[in-house]
Amino acid sequence: MPRPKKCRKVGCLPAVKGMRPMGIPTKDCGEPIVMTVDEYETIRLMDFEDLTQAQCAEKMEVARTTVTAIYIRARKKIARALVEARLLMVEGGEFILCHRERCCKRELQHMEQKEEDKMKIAVTYENGNVFGHFGHTEAFKLYDVENKEIVKSEVVDTQGNGHGGLVGFLKDRGVDTLICGGLGAGAKNALLQAGIVFYGGVNGNVDDAVTSFLKGELNYNPNEECNHHHHGEEDGHHYTCGHGHQHTCAHH
Repeated sequence: MPRPKKCRKVGCLPAVKGMRPMGIPTKDCGEPIVMTVDEYETIRLMDFEDLTQAQCAEKMEVARTTVTAIYIRARKKIARALVEARLLMVEGGEFILCHRERCCKRELQHMEQKEEDKMKIAVTYENGNVFGHFGHTEAFKLYDVENKEIVKSEVVDTQGNGHGGLVGFLKDRGVDTLICGGLGAGAKNALLQAGIVFYGGVNGNVDDAVTSFLKGELNYNPNEECNHHHHGEEDGHHYTCGHGHQHTCAHH
């Protein structure tokens, strides 16, 4: 029986699904070159974040030799895409999504709130329930929380904001925590950059969800991906593992 492959830890998903050459019709670009998400992560960590191979291996929780092999494959694919004027897609691979260290720390702080802490929680809202698609929500229910008690709540219309605009909408209202259904790669990265901790994969009544969260009992999925696929939407990207399941980590 073959030894199962170990999922590589990835700090964030790509903001786009891929890139194509300018000035050449897509139909003339030939077969796309596919870079896996874990290959992308080695490029992000070593070429963009300037980490060493050893540091990259530590963050991805794999051996240094494994990182070296992944990195070489990734660089080769980028070179081919540039030289051969090919489409470069980013999808699939053996990986598991982990919010960056700062986000993990903030989640821990949220779950271990001090009594004097204040929070502002937003929940995607539709007819009293958690709406399943962050990028298309038409309303949020906002909760002001003090000492783990809800002191105020209100439903606010998103005023036509969508996708990237929703993150700014929440930030302008002082939101530091989001509870929602599905959300995509672009939305996740934007929320991370805005310092908003998010809990995806939640459904059911919004008030019940917030109550469960404040008790530390919220049932959520940190790897939840948006299942609504619309052409050109920044947060509608969907990533699959090497086994074809709709998750960010292969199931063995």
